[in-house]
Amino acid sequence: MTSVLFSPFTMRGLTLANRIVVSPMCQYASEDGSATEWHIQHLGSFSLGAAALVMTEMTMVSRVGRISYKCAGLYSDENEIALKRVIDFCKSIGVAKQGVQIGHAGRKASTTPPGQGARPLKPDEGAWETLAPSPIPFGEGWHVPREMTKADMKRVTDEFVAAVQRADRVGYDLVEIHGGHGYLLSEFISPLANQRTDEYGGSAENRRRFPLEVFAACRAAWPKDKPMGIRVSSVDWVEGGTTIEDTVAYAKDLKELGCDYVDVSSGQVDLRQKIPLAPGYNAPLSEKVRREAQIPTMTVGLITQARQAEEIVASGKADLIAIGRGAMYDPRWAWHAAEELGVETEYPPRGRAAHPSMRPQVFPNRATKSA
Repeated sequence: MTSVLFSPFTMRGLTLANRIVVSPMCQYASEDGSATEWHIQHLGSFSLGAAALVMTEMTMVSRVGRISYKCAGLYSDENEIALKRVIDFCKSIGVAKQGVQIGHAGRKASTTPPGQGARPLKPDEGAWETLAPSPIPFGEGWHVPREMTKADMKRVTDEFVAAVQRADRVGYDLVEIHGGHGYLLSEFISPLANQRTDEYGGSAENRRRFPLEVFAACRAAWPKDKPMGIRVSSVDWVEGGTTIEDTVAYAKDLKELGCDYVDVSSGQVDLRQKIPLAPGYNAPLSEKVRREAQIPTMTVGLITQARQAEEIVASGKADLIAIGRGAMYDPRWAWHAAEELGVETEYPPRGRAAHPSMRPQVFPNRATKSA
């Protein structure tokens, strides 16, 4: 068969061999933001497995922007050196392009890692001041964030730009700004978190002003031949929250600023959310953004089956598929998807012995096909 999922996709000077992306997944394995040996095996393993693009987890622009004290960062020379070691290794052994997601946790910062409950830190545990568009906590018992001043906004914008510049020096092929999941930029977008009365609050146009300023500054700092996208929470799944119509308008503005794709996710802005979880539940939202804003999209969320991913791309719901926990469960997901769909995909030289055509005793129908 001819597979759209395994067809190439080009953005600026980057051509991806297929439409499969390993989604950024927070690992909570960093030391003061710096990558460790864990990241070498984590990202290195995915880089072997024929997904066209492997994304490094949300990597924070500052210490106070971290979700927890174990989160990844690109705010220091030490962070940059450690991450470059990881990415150089991934590129030396694998076939995947490398991307990184850059973000700031906003009011969801200063917590323990998930393995310790993902709860707000107490003062005697090293809690730090959190920032947000308005002094509204994420939920009961959470830190009350400090409302950002314009000086704060300028500083955070500069931190995003510095992180993007570091990402280029590390050698990343693509950068994605994290503008979703209730972190800082999506807090500005959502009327549930942003109740400012200045030019950065109120109307939908005003609420997206700061995220657009950050994106524009980052795009200007990133090489013109490298793509840059953004992850968004397209709907809040709470009455009175962000709507898909808001997100379409946002995507149109982003496109004018040189955004190459929108990574369409949803929710995680408000604890009252009621997400209709089902396989591919974000795909219809991605389709609407793609069609109405005329911009490429990536979709994510309970995508686990090869034919499911093929249908999403082939039917125009998204241009790229992000696999997260499914890739953790099966790091060779893309190899197995290619076999199911009857197409060839790239193997690194050291992995070629695993190709089904090299094992005719196990795969008799593949004996005549070349690796």
